[in-house]
Amino acid sequence: MRRNLFTATLALAAMTVASGPGHADGRVDARYRISIAGLELGRASLLIEVASSSYVASGSARITGVLQAVSQGRGTAGARGALGRERLSPQAFTMEAVSDRKVEAIRLVLAANAVKDVAVEPPVKESSDRVPVSDADKKGVLDPMTGSLILVPGKGDLLAADSCDRTIPIFDGRQRYDLALSYVRTEAVKAENGYAGDALVCRIAYQPVSGHRPDRSAVKYMMKNKDIYVWLVPIPGTRLLMPFRASVATAIGTAQLEAVSFEASDSRGK
Repeated sequence: MRRNLFTATLALAAMTVASGPGHADGRVDARYRISIAGLELGRASLLIEVASSSYVASGSARITGVLQAVSQGRGTAGARGALGRERLSPQAFTMEAVSDRKVEAIRLVLAANAVKDVAVEPPVKESSDRVPVSDADKKGVLDPMTGSLILVPGKGDLLAADSCDRTIPIFDGRQRYDLALSYVRTEAVKAENGYAGDALVCRIAYQPVSGHRPDRSAVKYMMKNKDIYVWLVPIPGTRLLMPFRASVATAIGTAQLEAVSFEASDSRGK
């Protein structure tokens, strides 16, 4: 159970992670509370800095609250890449998670939305029932942290309903999967410090492609899970949306990440 809780904590933290030339710079420093069934399990932070042709995202998470008495765990992640008119093009992604029993690390190098190099520790165990990851599966993808940033091209309303409607292709070093987003509603949100305004609420459908084991109960559960949601809000000075809140129904209760502090500014200091 402790491992499941820690995994849910880091998965939510990862979720909290472009515009064309000439867009103003934007910066967000966000702090999140992570809970399951209303009990605090962790805290996370996310810093995103957007320049005219590049972005950098860095985040961390650690176990707190009642779980800290029986388990220790922390994680960090980072990504950087280039911005284009129609898409984000990640160049590097790193992740490290430390728990009581092991250390996990992933490093990706990408170019033109294709994975050029992968390092995973510990290595993925060979299994006859695991769907192989092909070379084609590593093309046209985003890393998990870049995948949390939503580009809305053009000049229209960032919070229009169709900003939700998209499929995000992710390769995380072990698995290739799609996150299919669809619009649910627009809702007002408010952090204890910083952002107060509307958020797009999008449902997320998990669609595994490769690297997974189809007969595993956890995979089947997530494929059928209709209760995965993200609340997206704008990064000032950009055409980007990012998570303010996220929730995932699990076998042990609803895991939720919510911003308690969400301080944003653009190049004009607003």
